[in-house]
Amino acid sequence: MKILIVYGSLEGQTSKIAHFMKEILLDDNHDVILANVTNNPLPADKFDVILIGSSIHLNSYNPSIKKYVKNNIEELNKKITGFYSVSMAIASNLPEKHQEVNQLTQQFLTDTGWETNRIWHIEGALKFTKYDYLKKMMMRSIAQKEFGPININKDYEYTDWEKVKNHLSQFSSRLKTRLHEQA
Repeated sequence: MKILIVYGSLEGQTSKIAHFMKEILLDDNHDVILANVTNNPLPADKFDVILIGSSIHLNSYNPSIKKYVKNNIEELNKKITGFYSVSMAIASNLPEKHQEVNQLTQQFLTDTGWETNRIWHIEGALKFTKYDYLKKMMMRSIAQKEFGPININKDYEYTDWEKVKNHLSQFSSRLKTRLHEQA
């Protein structure tokens, strides 16, 4: 199947996840195009499957992703789609953090009118080496409450790559089954 992965990434983790997903899908013999939302990705009508990823920053998804979804909503709601949401809140052990992410995701889907087939919540990263001083202090303060002592001179990655691989492998298997049923 011809798959488009569109992502919006501020500090690089959502992009890194998109590239990882691409490799898994290529290994499963899919035709995959990867597109950063800021580079005017191809419209959804050129693909069989569209996966869209965005990180959460300041309790909001990437505005360019929201615009892409709205601009392609008719096609997205006709096709097989998936949304992957990247946030540090998912790395938390606090159920209320997970609930907040679920609420943000549902609000995003309601606001855009998108009726996606799959939603994956993926743990993000703390990219202290990319933050300015003020953001380093703010993120350290937040992170220490959840994760303990934090060194602001290094990055911390919380993405569960095995979980991402399992999600994509299951998704790919369903795509292959669907393709065989259509043949």
